[in-house]
Amino acid sequence: MKMESRVFFLLICISSFMSAVKTQEAQVPNITDLTFKNTDFAMNLYRKISNYHDNNIFFSPLSVSTAFATLTLAARNSTRSQILSGLNLDTLEQTEQPELIPQLFQHLQGNITQDGALKLEQGTALFVDLHFQIEKAFSDQIKKYFEADIENVDFGKVDISKGTINKHVKKKTGEKVKEIVTTIEPLTQMMLINTIFFQGAWEKPFNPNNTENSRFYVDKYNIVQVPMMFSTDKFYIASDDELKVKVLRLPYLGGAAMLIVLPDANVDYTIIDDEINAKRFHSWITNMKKTKLEVYLPKFKMEQSYSMHKILSSLGIHDLFRDSANLKGMSQEPGLKVSKVLHKAVIDVDEKGTVAAAATSVSITGYSLPNTFNVNRPFFFFIYHEATNSLLFMGRVIDPTKN
Repeated sequence: MKMESRVFFLLICISSFMSAVKTQEAQVPNITDLTFKNTDFAMNLYRKISNYHDNNIFFSPLSVSTAFATLTLAARNSTRSQILSGLNLDTLEQTEQPELIPQLFQHLQGNITQDGALKLEQGTALFVDLHFQIEKAFSDQIKKYFEADIENVDFGKVDISKGTINKHVKKKTGEKVKEIVTTIEPLTQMMLINTIFFQGAWEKPFNPNNTENSRFYVDKYNIVQVPMMFSTDKFYIASDDELKVKVLRLPYLGGAAMLIVLPDANVDYTIIDDEINAKRFHSWITNMKKTKLEVYLPKFKMEQSYSMHKILSSLGIHDLFRDSANLKGMSQEPGLKVSKVLHKAVIDVDEKGTVAAAATSVSITGYSLPNTFNVNRPFFFFIYHEATNSLLFMGRVIDPTKN
C-alpha cells in the first residue's frame, strides 16, 4: 500500500500587540511529553472540526502544531500564552528556557527522520515582503529549529508573488498540489507556510487481485459500493470494550503505522468523538495482541481544506488574529497580526507496496480459521511514527466514495 499525504499550511500576517505574561513551571520535558501533548491537541482539534459537519475529515496535527510552534518564537505576552495553551503545550513551558519547545520540535523531527527509511518530509517557509523588516534573531531561530526557508517577494505584485509561493508548495508536495494561494490581500506582509509530505508502503501490501467491490454502510439508510481490499495474515489488534471499538495496526515500511479504529456494529461513531484522547490512544498501542485475521479495508482518497483561524479561535487562540496581537519578536513594525490560516491535506490509500514486499507470500493453515476485521462502516484512522508515538495525521471516513 502506498499512502501519500500532503498538508499545506498557510499563515498571512498583518496587524498589532498587548501584554500579560503567563508561564507555568514544569519538570524538564522530553520528546515523549511533547508527542503526548500533541496527541491530545490533535483530538481537541478533531472535535472542533467535527462540530462543523458529519463528513470525512483528514488533517495533520503535526503540521499545525509545528507552524504555531514557529510563531511562539515571535509572539509575546498573552499572544504567546494563548498559542501555548491552545496547542496544549503550556505545561511544558520553562520560564528560564524560552526556546525549549522549539528545541523539542527540532529533536522530534530529527528522531522521526534519523534513519532515512521513512518517507516523511516536513518544511517551513517564510515569504516576506521586500519592504518588511524582519528581526534577524527571529529569522535565525526559525532557520535553526525548523530549517525554515526565508524568501523575499513583492506582495504588491500579486500574480508574481502568488506564483512564487504556489511553485514552492508544488515542489514540496511532489507536484500533487498545483495551487494553494488563490488570493493575496492588499496589506499582506508575510506568509508562513508549513508543508508535510508522507509516502508509505505497507509492510505487507494487499494483493490487487483480491480487491472487489463490496458494500460500505454509511448509516442505516445509505449503502455505497467501494473497492474493498482483502488480506489474510497475522495482525496486531486491540479491543476497547468500554468504548466498544476494535483497533487494527497496519505497519508501513520505515517505522510508521496506521491505526484503524472501528466502532462495533450499531455503535454511533459520534459517541466515540468525545472519548478519544492521548491516554486511550497509547493504551491501544501498548495492549495489542497478534492474531490471525481476515482484513477488509476500503480504498479511499481524500482532499480536505480547513480555515484554521476560525477553528483555533475556539481553542482559545484569540489575540493572534486581532489587532491586539503581539508579534514583536518577529518585527518592531506596528500592526502585525495573523489574518488567515489555511490547512490542506491529501491522502490516497490503496494496495501498493514495494516490489520486495509484494513478493512476500502468506501461507494459511486449514486448522486455524482467522477472525474477521471488516471495515465496512464509518471508522477513524491515525498515522503515527512508532518509535516516538508521534501522531502525524488523523481522520475519519464516513463515506469512502466521497473525496
